[in-house]
Parts: sequence; C-alpha cells; structure tokens
Amino acid sequence: MGSSGFSWKLNDHPKLPKGKTVAMVVLDGWGEAHANQYNCIHIAETPTMDSLKTGAPEKWRLVRAHGKAVGLPTEDDMGNSEVGHNALGAGRIFAQGAKLVDIALETGKIYDGEGFNYIKESFATGTLHLIGLLSDGGVHSRIDQLQLLLKGASERGAKKIRVHILTDGRDCLDGSSVGFVETLENDLVKLREKGIDAQIASGGGRMYVTMDRYENDWEVVKRGWDAQVLGEAPHKFKNAVEAVKKLREIPNISDQYLPPFVIVDDSGKSVGPIVDGDAVVTMNFRADRMVMLASALEYEKFDKFDRVRYPKIRYAGMLQYDGELKLPNKYLVSPPEIDRTSGEYLVKNGIRTFACSETVKFGHVTFFWNGNRSGYFDNKLEEYVEIPSDSGITFNVQPKMKALEIGEKARDAILSRKWDQVRVNLPNSDMVGHTGDINATIVACKAADQAVKMILDAIEQVGGIYVVTADHGNAEDMVKRNKKGEPLLDKNGNIQILTSHTLEPVPVAIGGPGLAPGVRFRTDVPNGGLANVAATVMNLHGFEAPSDYETTLIEVVDK
Repeated sequence: MGSSGFSWKLNDHPKLPKGKTVAMVVLDGWGEAHANQYNCIHIAETPTMDSLKTGAPEKWRLVRAHGKAVGLPTEDDMGNSEVGHNALGAGRIFAQGAKLVDIALETGKIYDGEGFNYIKESFATGTLHLIGLLSDGGVHSRIDQLQLLLKGASERGAKKIRVHILTDGRDCLDGSSVGFVETLENDLVKLREKGIDAQIASGGGRMYVTMDRYENDWEVVKRGWDAQVLGEAPHKFKNAVEAVKKLREIPNISDQYLPPFVIVDDSGKSVGPIVDGDAVVTMNFRADRMVMLASALEYEKFDKFDRVRYPKIRYAGMLQYDGELKLPNKYLVSPPEIDRTSGEYLVKNGIRTFACSETVKFGHVTFFWNGNRSGYFDNKLEEYVEIPSDSGITFNVQPKMKALEIGEKARDAILSRKWDQVRVNLPNSDMVGHTGDINATIVACKAADQAVKMILDAIEQVGGIYVVTADHGNAEDMVKRNKKGEPLLDKNGNIQILTSHTLEPVPVAIGGPGLAPGVRFRTDVPNGGLANVAATVMNLHGFEAPSDYETTLIEVVDK
C-alpha cells in the first residue's frame, strides 16, 4: 500500500454482483438532436439504438459531451474524441488541450517553461517558425492563441518570425480561411512596423497538407514538409491572402484541400524555408494531426518519406503529442496529469479487458481511454485488437468502414467468456459525418447499429450487461444553422453542410440479462457528463468507484 495509504483495491458494491461480462460500446460522433432531414441517425435504419431509447425509459438517458463537462474552456467548445475518451476512461474532468494552453498564455507561465526557453535560444540568430491550423475552430488550434504567442515571442526577443498556415473549413465554415489570413496579416504588419521581420511563409489545406493522422497517408505530411522546410511548392505567390483566394478558385477545391503554396520575394525565392539554427513550434494543441509532422521534425532516423534536408533546429510542440513516445521531447505547455483511470483500477482488481476498434479510433479506445498512456497495464489480463482502416479513400466511399468486423471481434470475445469487459469504438458516424456526405453518413449509422446488435445479442447469450454510449455528437446534425436554429444557405440557395462535431448531448443506455433487478438511472444527476460513465461501469462490474470520481449515473432500488 505504500506510505501514502493509497490502494488500488476497490470496495465491493453493496448491491451489485461481480462476474458479469460488461460490453462497453462507444459510438463515435453519435449525438441526440431533433428529428429532421439533416439528422442522419434519425433517418438511418437504426432499430437497435431505437429500441434502447424507447424500450426502458429508466435505462436510457443523455449526458453532456462538450465544454466544461470534458475539461474544455467554454460551453461553446464542441467535444472531440480525445477529450471524450479521456473523460469516459478517467472518471474525472481534467483541464484539456485548449484550456491548458489558455491558462499558460493568460498567466504567462508558457514563457517561463523549459520548452519556450529552449526555442528562445534560437531567437538571436535564427528564425522562429510557427506551423499550425489557422482558424477559430477550437478543435486543433485557435487563432487567438497564435496571436498571443506571436506577441509574446516578439516581446521576448524573436526578431524574425515565419508562419506556416494550414487552412481549415472542417471545424469552421468553408471559405472562412480568407478572413483568418487577413486577420493574421494585419497582426504581422504591426509587428513589421515594430522592426520585427514577420511574415507568412507557406500554406495549404489541412486535409491535403501536413495534417494527416494515424499514418494514413505520409504524402500529406511530405507536401507540407516540402513547402515549410524546403520552401518548395507547386504554387508560388507574393502574399498569402492572394494565394488562398486564387487557389480557392480551382474547381472542387475547398479550404480543407487547398494545394500547398509558398510565399516568394521579388526574386522568386521562398521567404521562409526552415534551416539550421531555426526554432520551430507546431502550434496545434490537439495531438492526432500533428504527431506525424512532429516525428519528421524530431527524429534523426526517419524513413517515411525523403526529407531531402533534415535541418538542425530547436523544435517544441504546443503540447506533448504522445506521452509514451515522449514526442516531441520539448513542449510549451504540460499535459493534464491523468492518473488512476478506471481501466487501470479494473485491471488491478482482476477485470480481464478486451478492447477493439479500427485504426482511426483504436487509439481512442486504448491510449486516450487509459489517460494518454500506451500499452497494457497487465498483458496477462488484457488484449487490444486493431483492425486496419481503409486507406487511400475518403470514408464516404466505404461508409460501413470496419463496423461489422469490430462487431464480430467483440461478439467472439464475449462468447469466449475469457473477458470481463469488452470495449469497442464504432467510428462510422464520426468519420463519415466529417465528409459531409449525408447519404453516406446514413449508411454509416445503419452499419454501426448493426454492429451494436451483434454485440448485444452476444451479451444476451452470456447473461451479461451492456453500456452503449458515444463520445460527442456529429452525424445527428449535418447542416449549419443560424442563431434561431434554421439551416443556413449559401449564395446559391443550397444548404451549408456541417462537417464538424456538435454541442449536442449523447445517449447512455444500460441493459442486458445480467443487469441486477432494480438498477436504473438516477434522476438526481441531471447535468451528468461523460466522466460519470466510469463510475457507472465500475458499479456494473460489482465495485464502488473511488470517492473522487464523478458520481455514478445508476442506483439500485429494491423492487
């Protein structure tokens, strides 16, 4: 037990038995919203999820999956899969990404840290390069944080600054990139008036340049590398506003998919390649779409593409993107210290755990669930299975994704009776929802529902318990809306598609033959959020949750 008196041992629940197989199903991007033609979950054939909602009202409820409920700064911050799975697994609310950065910038703590002092050593003779997503989307980055960092760095000795922008249009409106570039240019003009050589050096759309994830397509990162580091791109412009406006005129090109460009001087030379002695900061706070570039900047040994040149730089991330790989080694803001996750508690109390998803969400149901920690707590008691995601296509081309394969793996794991908890993430409604393809998203939701049925049927056979929930909204509202909630139209009178997550709550359903009689959702936790799910699941395994966990959602009433 150690001198602190801490023990991993959980107390037995006074009323709930141990030994039931618990299926923990997370539907990714599956929120609850009004039924209308833009709610793909409502339109799709989803008999299993429908039956959970209409079946037993005391065994279905909504929980909050955005804003402060998941550690984000404001109630306008949509949830995302990382903070959602952190909350589901940790059972407590930790300040997250954007909020950590906000606090560090507000207090000025960011400038006292090891990371900033490390890059600062390049200011006297080198250039400071800032690379990241330029928008106010708040999912990966925020323009106001870049503005504060530009101000802070220039006040602390940065004499030459180059910004490498990635346009968004996924977490904010398509076409908004022009305004963001104009805002940034105005700030850079003011810095230049103060004698600081500050300008935009390169750019491109987030889905085509730099911001790939899960090693889906290294070409995306290479296009960025060529522009940012080598100063080479197919399109060359004198200024970034003109670049974005011109490139948006190409047929079928949106902010997300702008081709890479570099800014050149009058002699046609790139104004901001990254060279020996420079400092580089990747300014996104969210990890998943920065970690590939981070590895290219950080690792001397690297074989994913030909870097041509590997400059000797001082590199820091806004945050550390992978705690297990310690990548990057230097970062400006320290991560939330997530300890004592429900997964670790349960394994240490003998709960044999099986987790499965496909590549795009495998990290969520393992690494993020376990408090940003890679690997097993106990490889004798755990198995994590990753099914390879389709690559080289957008997810609306194969909207069923790997839902049925995930369902089969979970079913087999349940029927094997080797596992006490079988945990899965079904990515369809999120990944296909992000493409903005409504018909494909309807197909995606149906496939996810079929996978849920396979899992619940298996739970029925072994006398187990199920918990079905989601990590945030997406597919339940596919249209942008005005303040009154009416769909927004573009200048041609067509609806504006919403590709981002939402602020909607998500369902939680419990049931199965193993659920003790008298178990129902409490009515006194109206503002429950994702973090309340962990204690709930611990109860269903027959344990009481630790006292500092967000309270359980269930009670046992004597029938």
